[in-house]
Amino acid sequence: MNASPIASVFERCAAENRAALIAYLMAGDPSLADTPGLIEAVAAGGADIIELGIPYSDPLADGPTIQAAAQRSLRAGTTFDGVLAMIAKLNRNRIAAPLVAFTYFNPVFVRGVERTARGLSASGFAGAIIPDLPPEEAVGTADIFAASGVPLTFLVAPTTPSERIPMIAERSSGFVYVVSRMGVTGAGQTLDGSVADLVERLRPLTDKPLAVGFGVSTPDHARAIAAYADGVIVGSALIDCISSADDKPCAARELCAMLAMASRRGQVKQSWAGTK
Repeated sequence: MNASPIASVFERCAAENRAALIAYLMAGDPSLADTPGLIEAVAAGGADIIELGIPYSDPLADGPTIQAAAQRSLRAGTTFDGVLAMIAKLNRNRIAAPLVAFTYFNPVFVRGVERTARGLSASGFAGAIIPDLPPEEAVGTADIFAASGVPLTFLVAPTTPSERIPMIAERSSGFVYVVSRMGVTGAGQTLDGSVADLVERLRPLTDKPLAVGFGVSTPDHARAIAAYADGVIVGSALIDCISSADDKPCAARELCAMLAMASRRGQVKQSWAGTK
């Protein structure tokens, strides 16, 4: 059986002695017409996997930066179907990175689980994350998504009870999303040192890749995480960078290039410090 696109990314990155860089973008921010260019930019900058947020008005896991991006997107008229149509038209010859949809269960439920899974698959998504769907209640949804070729990734947080971790690791497909801190997403100045301990606890429980997100914003963070994890997830810092830049694709590409370089294990800080 061929490996999934997401598994293949982690295998390639491991062979190259680096952590995979997973870049998060909000679809439709600042507009749906701008999103293909931003996807191409982060891919060109070195993003190995691209999470694409589908805007939702009542998120649970998103902090102020991503909430604001979702609001801008919704005000610009972005819809779930509009995101699918935009992704279906992407020039995939220019974007090797698999796309992972980041959404919430309410829009999935309203649209219908099967319809949503088929739509994500048909448009070209290789996976999905639904952070407010508890793994214990996700078996039916996960099966339907997997049957459509869109496996679900689940999250492990610092507050996750130890007895739930093996179940989450088993049911998570593609990779396990390791939340670096308590609370919601958002660029941070420092990393919580306990995330390394959490990854160490997870390692014997699963052979799936472990990717760390929430609060990851700088090359220093990426370099530190790459030392013990298989993936580095950057969201709010990238959105902040894009929203404040005049040339948004250029800014996104440059930040991803710095983060991708920092995710290579064994890189010395001096190799990228001058580009900050």
